[in-house]
Amino acid sequence: MMRNLDITTLRSFVAVADTGGVTRAASFLNLTQSAVSMQLKRLEELLDTNLLDRTGRGIALTPAGEQLLSYARKMVTLNDELVGRLTDQAFEGEVALGVPHDIVTPVIPQVLKRFNAMYPRVRVNLVSSNTIELKDAFDKGEFDLILTTETKPTDMGEAIHRMPLTWVGAAGGTIWRQRPLRTAFGRICIFRGLATEALEGAEIPWEAAVITQSDRAIEATVSADLAVCVMMEGTVPLGQEVVPHNGELPPLPDQHINMYGGDRIRKKYVEDLAALIRQSYAATQQPALRVAG
Repeated sequence: MMRNLDITTLRSFVAVADTGGVTRAASFLNLTQSAVSMQLKRLEELLDTNLLDRTGRGIALTPAGEQLLSYARKMVTLNDELVGRLTDQAFEGEVALGVPHDIVTPVIPQVLKRFNAMYPRVRVNLVSSNTIELKDAFDKGEFDLILTTETKPTDMGEAIHRMPLTWVGAAGGTIWRQRPLRTAFGRICIFRGLATEALEGAEIPWEAAVITQSDRAIEATVSADLAVCVMMEGTVPLGQEVVPHNGELPPLPDQHINMYGGDRIRKKYVEDLAALIRQSYAATQQPALRVAG
C-alpha cells in the first residue's frame, strides 16, 4: 500500500532539527508543543521507524532521521516554491536589504533561499557594506531593512542576536605572537577602534599592517599570516582561525546584530523577510542536533 508523506509533518520535523528541540520548533511554527509532538509521532508511525532519539538529555536524530532530513528539506522547499508560483500570494515587487560584509554568511543565504520560495516574484536587492554607511543610507530612505553590528542595542534598532568578537589569524599562523602586533582592518571598520583600545589597555604594542577599503585585501593579508584582524564568532572564513592565544591577547567585547526597519513595515513581504531574519538568527543560538550512534 502506497504511503503519502504530509508536508506539515515534514515541516515540523525540519523545524525540530533546525532549532534543536520541540519547544523552540513549536514557537518557530506558531504551534503548540503538543501539536508538534503529535506530528512527529504520526510521521514516525507512518514510516515505521524512530526518527528522534529521546533517551538522552536532549533530542538527537537517529540515522533514519538524519537520512530523512535532507529529503524533508527538499520537499518543503519545493512545496513552498510551487505554492508561491501558483497562488495569488506571489507578490510583484522588490525589497532593499543592507547587511555588513562580515555577517552576510552563514545566515543571509539561508534567509534569501527561504524568502525566494515564499515570494518568487519579489526581487531582493542585497547590498553589502559597513555599519556606518548602511545606517546613513537607511536614514536617507534607501533601504527597507538593514542589519548592523554594534556594541549595544539602540533605541532605533531591534537587537536580534549577540556574538562575541574574536582575534582571527591565519590557520596555524604565528604572527599573533609578534610585537608590535600587526593588524589589518577596514578604514572605517568599527571593530578597529575596539581592538586598538583593548590592545592599548593591555599595554600590547601594535602597528597597522593594512588599513583599506577592501575586504579582499584584509582577507589576503590575514590568510598569509602577515597580520591579525577581529571578527564576530562564527564568521571566520576558510584559511583562517580564531587565534589560540590563551590570554596573551586581550578579551574583546560582545557585538550586537541589530535590525533597523522591522518596526516600520509597509509591505507584507518585507514583514515576512524581517521575520525570517529574526527566526534564522534565533535558530543559530541553538546547538545542532547530534546524530545518535
